[in-house]
Amino acid sequence: MSEHVEGKLLIIGGAEDKKGECKILRRFIHEAGGRDSIITVLTAATEYPVQVGAEYNELFLSLGAKSVQVLDVSDRSHANADGLVQLLEKSTGVFFTGGDQLRITGLIGGTRLGRALHNLYQKGVIIAGTSAGASVMSDTMIVGGEAGSPRKETITMAPGLGLLRAVVVDQHFAQRGRIGRLLTAIAQNPYVLGIGIDEDTSILVYSDGGFTVVGSQTVTVIDASHSLASNVSESAPGQALVLTPVLMHVLSHSYKFDLKKRISVL
Repeated sequence: MSEHVEGKLLIIGGAEDKKGECKILRRFIHEAGGRDSIITVLTAATEYPVQVGAEYNELFLSLGAKSVQVLDVSDRSHANADGLVQLLEKSTGVFFTGGDQLRITGLIGGTRLGRALHNLYQKGVIIAGTSAGASVMSDTMIVGGEAGSPRKETITMAPGLGLLRAVVVDQHFAQRGRIGRLLTAIAQNPYVLGIGIDEDTSILVYSDGGFTVVGSQTVTVIDASHSLASNVSESAPGQALVLTPVLMHVLSHSYKFDLKKRISVL
């Protein structure tokens, strides 16, 4: 993580509570300034921007936001428009909805809107994302893959937005049995940490390189940086993965983790 970044990330595993205590979304509004917060919802990931945008608009206002604007980025020319960038720059919190993470990077990556997003983050604005909006936070993201035993061909990866470095995030983690594909992802470069986030669970990442778990389920951190054996480069299609040893942390609400030291903080 850059030493010059002042912002925060709220990375949500999907299916966050929207009807009960709304612990994660309340935390987002709090971090964005509470009653003074100006929230921008980016619906680039979803095929249903009107419905999804309206849902989060109502939610964030009911949770105490001062104002909410929904920006539907329909194409890359739209993402380079002066007016759209000016609207984003007023935000104290930005929220990416779920959907398809390739729609986010394909529409926003390298545009004026994408650069404005990075500038906001560097200035201290909190950037949040759920489901696909979570995966896109890292410099490399998982865009597809099968559940089950880890095998090299079971995942597809692509460049993300690069807000969080040396990490790969997977969402809906326990609910969709995605430990195999996260292990496969980090086997391709064991220096990278794998973070699997369950539904209705999130990590709040601070500029100092630490995070706190917020939500009802768990976050799994997989560290293979000290592994001594791997067959990922020479394995044939269908062949099971070898990666050993692997260190795993399973953390629940309020537990902390230091991404730089790679240790849990009790």
